[in-house]
Amino acid sequence: MRKNIVIIFLTTLCLTACSGTSKTEKAVLEVIMNRFGTTEGLSVEITESSGPYDSYKVEADGGNVSVTATSGPAACYGFHEYLQTCCGAMISWSGTNFTVPQQWPDGLLEGESPYELRNFLNVCTFGYTAPYWDWKKWEEEIDLMALHGINMPLATVASEAIARRVWLKLGLSEEEVEAFFTGAAYLPWHRMGNLNTWSGPLNAGWHESQIELQHKILDKMRRLQMRPVAPAFAGFIPPAYMKKHPELQAFHLKWGAMDSTYNAAVLSPFPPEFKEIGKLFVQEWEKEFGKNEFYLSDSFNEMVLPIPDDDLEGKCSLMAEYGKTIYESIASGNPDAVWVTQGWTFGNRHWFWEKESLQALLSQVPDDKMIIIDLANDYPKWVWNIDLTWKRHDGFYGKKWIYSFTPNFGGKHLPTGDMNMYASGFAEALNSPVKGNLVGVGSAPEGLDNNDVVYELLADAAWSERAIDLDEWYANWCESRYGCADETMLQAWKLFHETVYSSLYSYPRYRWQTVTFDKRRPSRHDMNDSFGEGVRLFLSCRDKCSDSPLYVADAIEFSAFWIAELADRHWKAALDAMENGNMKEARAEKDKTVELLLAVDGILAAHPERNLTDWVEVARASADTPELKDKYEADAKRLVTIWGGAQEDYAARMWAGLIKDYYIPRLEKHLDGQDKAAMAPWKEEWLAAPYESSSIADPDPLETAVALIECK
Repeated sequence: MRKNIVIIFLTTLCLTACSGTSKTEKAVLEVIMNRFGTTEGLSVEITESSGPYDSYKVEADGGNVSVTATSGPAACYGFHEYLQTCCGAMISWSGTNFTVPQQWPDGLLEGESPYELRNFLNVCTFGYTAPYWDWKKWEEEIDLMALHGINMPLATVASEAIARRVWLKLGLSEEEVEAFFTGAAYLPWHRMGNLNTWSGPLNAGWHESQIELQHKILDKMRRLQMRPVAPAFAGFIPPAYMKKHPELQAFHLKWGAMDSTYNAAVLSPFPPEFKEIGKLFVQEWEKEFGKNEFYLSDSFNEMVLPIPDDDLEGKCSLMAEYGKTIYESIASGNPDAVWVTQGWTFGNRHWFWEKESLQALLSQVPDDKMIIIDLANDYPKWVWNIDLTWKRHDGFYGKKWIYSFTPNFGGKHLPTGDMNMYASGFAEALNSPVKGNLVGVGSAPEGLDNNDVVYELLADAAWSERAIDLDEWYANWCESRYGCADETMLQAWKLFHETVYSSLYSYPRYRWQTVTFDKRRPSRHDMNDSFGEGVRLFLSCRDKCSDSPLYVADAIEFSAFWIAELADRHWKAALDAMENGNMKEARAEKDKTVELLLAVDGILAAHPERNLTDWVEVARASADTPELKDKYEADAKRLVTIWGGAQEDYAARMWAGLIKDYYIPRLEKHLDGQDKAAMAPWKEEWLAAPYESSSIADPDPLETAVALIECK
């Protein structure tokens, strides 16, 4: 508590001393004070840019640091670059390696981003990571985004509060409106039209609390000169509204193998009601939160309309009308607004979106009033086996677009990612003769708190016209993250790069996380013996890197990954023996699996962020009654385990507690002959019961890891 008081006092002193500065300059100083605890000797100046691109200049001399930049995110990124380059420090999503120096080192850095927009977050992030975040956590996240140069964050908090006002104005009752919404943890899929009602309704105080939270989020983003993306109406309508207006046509959609009672319907674009409702959405949002520039609307995410395969002309006609109607529904509420849409569906459902279909959707929208976030440029190569979506569609036919990656599904923790692609993809598009109207880059992880190395690289790539030199980049990464970039450390990272970080898989999971082989979503990762050797080398640096909290956290995690892989080999052997009827061998292999997984659980319990308890506590803290706390906890646990429909084991987290209290008992029940149906009551009981962890943190996790790894 004393430290917090000191920081607040220093912040007040700093802002008082800088009372002549702009609100953006003050906001930058707040970010630095929040995350580093000092602004002594630091000055910030925000200047006007001569064009659409951000730049920064950092001059450090005689113990004083001057940051001059064209925006808040540019200033924050420039300061972070100075810390890494001149101070050997780092702040990342998983923590900080920084000690306030006696005197700021001398240095001179300059940079410019060749991209107007640097986008971040995924609609799903608001479920797989942030459904129950409070302001403290959101403030930290916005600080981190700013320090990584992000200026176009997704901001969909309180979407339902605005939707509620619209539907009440249109004649629905409170009960009818609330019956439309899902529970809080599942709101991303409600917003994308995938899901209604599931685990709903929202409680009475939810809307008010989210309105208050969104005001704080937007205020900070705007003071930093970020350009947030707000939600807009995409055509999804409550069943009660359809009952009141049986004359309206709607298309009932399917998603996620959920029961049809939970699936949504999207309004036809032809009746005037679509535009009228869309106009109300924007007006109500701006009445509450002020005028905004970017509005997100996605009517077909992971869904297709029931159109005959052989009716291309009819499909194109309908798509053209949808594009026209969605844009006009936004513009009627704010003529200056820009329609933003996720391009994920154009690749994920590439067989539906021929050139003609997508051209039709875009044909009636002004080129300068639409931005397509090409959400997953890593998936065409690794999953869909097609050319990049932006190339297939000729740079999106004149529309503005953002080159983005989706490095994970569900926030899975296992290491994965095509670092070569991340280092070069942005630059390849920027210098392509068919890039079209490329205006930005970004990343859209479904969940945060994983694979820091990917997001740090992507943040840096957004400030370079050329591909990143990975050998140089890894050396700088290790030096600023761990305080060590010697031959052993770099060899460890070379092995990590050649294995797990030279591939991208949708479902990097262990077999013990899915119990048996998942035929629908085959699990795959590249944690082979070379990766294991990388872990050994990484752990051998522990004495010289022990002062870096980021090294300790990474060492714990890499160790846990490798020991869990060794456990997985035993579990696969147990399944093989079980299939062959050799239950004695199956039980022996299961016992070896459990022994290693219990060690993994204890090792992870010593990690600052890899514990189921933290996830549960955040959910419970956001509720104000015992009943609601239990519900939020159950939904939070369900989301990362059985989910619903075809989503079981989708998130596959590596958490202490989840391993010991859920995954291990489930393995043992399977070996006892219980199939998925037989285990269903136990799973529901586990979800419903308030969680009490039985995990015990290993007092010396790295030495335990070394001992286990060396004996294997």
